[in-house]
Amino acid sequence: MAERITAKPLTAEGFRAFGDVIEPEGAPDKLINAGLCGRFHDRARLDFGDGRAGLSLFDAEARNWPLRVDLVERHPEGSQAFMPVSGARMIVVVAEDEGGIPVNYQAFVSLPGQVVNLLRNTWHGVLAPLGERGQFAVLDRIGEGANLEEYPLDPPLWVDPGEGA
Repeated sequence: MAERITAKPLTAEGFRAFGDVIEPEGAPDKLINAGLCGRFHDRARLDFGDGRAGLSLFDAEARNWPLRVDLVERHPEGSQAFMPVSGARMIVVVAEDEGGIPVNYQAFVSLPGQVVNLLRNTWHGVLAPLGERGQFAVLDRIGEGANLEEYPLDPPLWVDPGEGA
């Protein structure tokens, strides 16, 4: 029987075990550009093995409720940050690891403009912009060697909207 989970709002505290939520919360760390720009400094735990950081653009098709998840993946050689450039919200599905198997799935729904950085080796669903096509800048590892591990789900996982979704 397929497992069902309910999505919850994306918060830094709720997501910390899987990665970082990057947004301009509170006062900036410092003012720059003659006081005209607030800098929220070093907000992500970026982690790349050998290789280098690369910036790519992704164009993802819209997803809707309930979300069917039939594949999760992880990146053993580096973290991966998703930065919406089109303002799309996203459904972020993550799981803990138990001996190479994803377990204890959770789902989060971002607000427009929230950035997600997934920690190295974090199981996650594929990019899923909510309700509209989404364009994302993606910061991740570029280099030699495999940095993608996929795990098909059969039966699939289903994600239902939660409060605020």
